[in-house]
Amino acid sequence: MTHDTDAGPATPPAKDARRRFWDTVDVVEQDGGYVVHLDGRPVRLPGKALLWVKSHALAQALAREWAAAGQGAKGGLFTPADLPLTRIAGTMIERIAPDREATVDALLRYADGELLCYRATHPATLCERQAAQWTPWVDWLRERHGITLRTTQGVMPISQSPQAMEGLAALLRGYDDATLAALGVIVPAMKSIVLGIAVVTGAIDARRAAQVATLDERTQMEIWGRDAQQEAMLALLEREVVEGWTFLDLARKG
Repeated sequence: MTHDTDAGPATPPAKDARRRFWDTVDVVEQDGGYVVHLDGRPVRLPGKALLWVKSHALAQALAREWAAAGQGAKGGLFTPADLPLTRIAGTMIERIAPDREATVDALLRYADGELLCYRATHPATLCERQAAQWTPWVDWLRERHGITLRTTQGVMPISQSPQAMEGLAALLRGYDDATLAALGVIVPAMKSIVLGIAVVTGAIDARRAAQVATLDERTQMEIWGRDAQQEAMLALLEREVVEGWTFLDLARKG
């Protein structure tokens, strides 16, 4: 253990639980931004970069995560899964900032498999709901950003046009690191770059976006009955989308 604190891997299994070894958590102003300190020592990420952010509001939220870790008491168990905002900040600092294009490329891979572009052929209820709840967002992307996506029925894969891909790439490249970090959580959770863009631009509420993205699963449960495992998965998806938006909202507050 070094004097600096290792924030741990991004997606730890439960066996990676650790014991809290600090008493105090503080936010310290440094280099035009803010660093979280544990017992007077700065938190460092796996790549050894400081957990440094520009936004005081975000820094305070990060500090609250560390203060609550381990049930808020020295010796308590915690995992990096208890530090969701820290994990997103770590991605922004150590992965996105040094190589933004890699993140843009990763997000663009969701375009051909865009959730909203693959429509069911049955049952009728699901088809009607997809048309009512999904089509408006595909239309929004075209009307708001000039990007037209192809849609299909069934599961056979389709490819988006070069023009659409270029438009999405240009849009993503125009976002700052915090927005790309939020998208890096939101888009994979929903399997939708369209809804991700809508969330980070404020066109749709994060929880509402999660509801739109899980339309198929919720409709199937209406037809076939509730499923506890499925409900847990949907709750996790919503939490991830909300965490991504919360991170971005705090980062923008300064």
